[in-house]
Amino acid sequence: MKILITGGAGFIPSSLADALLANGKYEIVLVDNMLTGRMENLPKHPNCRFIKCDVNNYNDIAAVFLSFHFDYVFHYAAVVGVKRTLDNPVLVLNDLQGIRNVLDLSKNTGVKRVFFSSSSEVYGEPVHLPQNEQTTPLNSRLPYAVVKNVGESFCRSYHQEFGLEYTLFRFFNTYGPKQSPDFVISKFLDAALANKDITVYGDGQQTRTFCYITDNTTACINAMEKNLFVNDVVNIGNDATCTVLDLAKTIIKLTNSSSKIVHLPPLPEGDMTRRQPDIDNMKILLNKDFITLEEGLKKIIAERKQYR
Repeated sequence: MKILITGGAGFIPSSLADALLANGKYEIVLVDNMLTGRMENLPKHPNCRFIKCDVNNYNDIAAVFLSFHFDYVFHYAAVVGVKRTLDNPVLVLNDLQGIRNVLDLSKNTGVKRVFFSSSSEVYGEPVHLPQNEQTTPLNSRLPYAVVKNVGESFCRSYHQEFGLEYTLFRFFNTYGPKQSPDFVISKFLDAALANKDITVYGDGQQTRTFCYITDNTTACINAMEKNLFVNDVVNIGNDATCTVLDLAKTIIKLTNSSSKIVHLPPLPEGDMTRRQPDIDNMKILLNKDFITLEEGLKKIIAERKQYR
C-alpha cells in the first residue's frame, strides 16, 4: 500500500511516517519544499523515499502523483508557527493552491482517501469549552486559520462533487522529540536544559492542552486502518489543560534547572487565551490512556540528555 505524506520533513509528518514504517506493510513517499522541514527528521528506512517538492507547484507535485499512484494521502504541508504565519500572510495564503493541487491529483489518480491537517486555530477565541467539532463556531480571521478552514471546505466540496473521501484532523498542540525549536515546549526545554531564562508572553495564564506525538500518530493511523471518521472531522489532541506559566514551572522542576521565568509583553494577536478540545472522538481513535504531560516531557528530556 502506497502512502504520500506532504510536509514530510516536518515534526508531525515525519513522526507519522516513523509509525507507519514500524509495521512494515506500507511504502511511504515524503515530499517537502524544506521551508521549515529538517533533513534529520526523515526516516532512514528501505520502504521510505523522500522527494524535495513543492505541493504549491502543480507540475512539481503532479509528477510525484503520476509516478506512484497512491492509495492514501496525508496532506500535512503548510507554513506553520504563530510568528511565522503572522509575519508572512501571503506565503500562508499560497498554501490554498497546494490544497487544490493535492485534491485534484487525488481524485484523478484513484486515491482512496485524503487526510487533511486542519488546526485548532480554526476555532479562534473560544465561545465555550471544550471545543466540539460540530457545535463550536469557527471564528478566527487570521490567514493561517482561514486557509485551514477553506481547506476543510475544499475537502467537503471535492467529496460532494467528485466522491473523493476525506478525513479532517483538527490538530491541537502536539509535542515530541522531533519538534522544531520555535514551538513553546521545545523553547522552554532548550532554555531549561541550558539554565537560561524562560520567556513567557503576558502573565502566562493562557491555557493550553498538549498531546504527545505518539497519541497523535496512533489516532491518525487508526482513522485510516479502521476506516473511522470517513468524510468527517475529528479533534486530535488531549483535553488536560495547563497554563503556559505552569508549563514553564513544570519543565524547570523536571529538568532540575536554575532557569528564571521572565515575562514579556503579550503578543498583539494570535495568542489565544484558552484552548481545549472535546476529545470524545479522539478517545475512539486512540482507544487507550493518553500520555500525560509529565510522562511526555520526561520522554523528551531523557532523549535530549542522551545527545548533550
